[in-house]
Amino acid sequence: MFPAAVSVTSLDDMIDMTRALADTPGAADRVFLNSAGSSLPPTPVLDEVVGHLRREAAIGGYEAAGERADDLEAGYGVFAELLGCRPDQIAFTDSATRSWFAAFDAVPLTAGDRVLVGEVEYAGNAIPLLMRAEAVGATVEVVPSDADGTFSADALDAMLDERVKLVSVVHVPTNGGVVADVRRISDAAHAAGALVLLDACQAVGQLAVDAGALDVDILTGTGRKWLRGPRGTGFLAVRDRAAAVLKPKAADLHGATWTGTETYELRTDARVYELWECDIASRLGLITAARYLLDLGQEAVEETVTARAAHLRAGLSEIPGVTLHDLGARKSGLVTFSVADRSAEEVKAGLAAQDVAVSVSARSSTYLDMSRRGLTQIVRASPHYFVTEKQLDKAVAEVALLAR
Repeated sequence: MFPAAVSVTSLDDMIDMTRALADTPGAADRVFLNSAGSSLPPTPVLDEVVGHLRREAAIGGYEAAGERADDLEAGYGVFAELLGCRPDQIAFTDSATRSWFAAFDAVPLTAGDRVLVGEVEYAGNAIPLLMRAEAVGATVEVVPSDADGTFSADALDAMLDERVKLVSVVHVPTNGGVVADVRRISDAAHAAGALVLLDACQAVGQLAVDAGALDVDILTGTGRKWLRGPRGTGFLAVRDRAAAVLKPKAADLHGATWTGTETYELRTDARVYELWECDIASRLGLITAARYLLDLGQEAVEETVTARAAHLRAGLSEIPGVTLHDLGARKSGLVTFSVADRSAEEVKAGLAAQDVAVSVSARSSTYLDMSRRGLTQIVRASPHYFVTEKQLDKAVAEVALLAR
């Protein structure tokens, strides 16, 4: 069941699997294929979070945070290295949603302005886009997809004009394996004077993501998915082009300084989007997860995840009654499929009974793309590098049994 162009040896050589499996005990007795939902944190991340919570219980939260002030500050440099930007362009939040909201709310939008989105736009972005556009008299317009299932270059060029203030791009959609050609979209948007907001929620941790090389203005992401960090963590990168025009809607005593009875000064770096109160233990865990990824090597992780997904797709494609739903010439670690005469929820439950964890992607999450393709629900499998090929073959075998 191996893809023809990929050998077993080359797959195993990409990542130190001995280390990966030792650091992921939760993957030993089950086939975990839900890193696109919430992955299994490696042991160093778990130890960091639990250890800090114990320290807080021993000496107090303020005191424990004070002991780790240098490590917390170093985290901005860690994420700058991870995302290809400067430390002053990094902010930490409690989720990808919070990161996206904070940045989007700061984008100046008025009546007559236009925002462009792709057909794979995520509901968590689309709903606030539509709400704000309705409130200010702007419009949200959909760029048709090309054969790959992402922004059509010709359609994007035709729709761009001086009224387009923002292009919202999903790097990897929640309901399929396609990887957007982000740099092509950025170049076109910038030529028209628009900002580019990249939702990298499903990208960071499985793909090598460089905000500078992609030339995006704003990048948002989460810790809980492919990065293998704790839940309740997020990050935001705001590059210079965006920082010059964004107008933060709210700040507290961390994002600003109260300078007089009726005056205040906003921070000039990305931390203006942070709040003073945060989960210190989880943030330390998030930073540890980023260090862990950098130590493994982003390119090695990307190669491994891509190969794992290709292996899984190859196996599923051989099963009568199974239909794959991934689009694009370049595919990511998300593998989506359906089984004839079974709902996606039935497949998920059947696999769970055999210790294979997958998730379900519903039309409401990516309404435009799923409606365009006539899909209501699909099964989503997302194998990370710690999933072995033997486990993938077990998953394929269990799907085959359900498909009979």
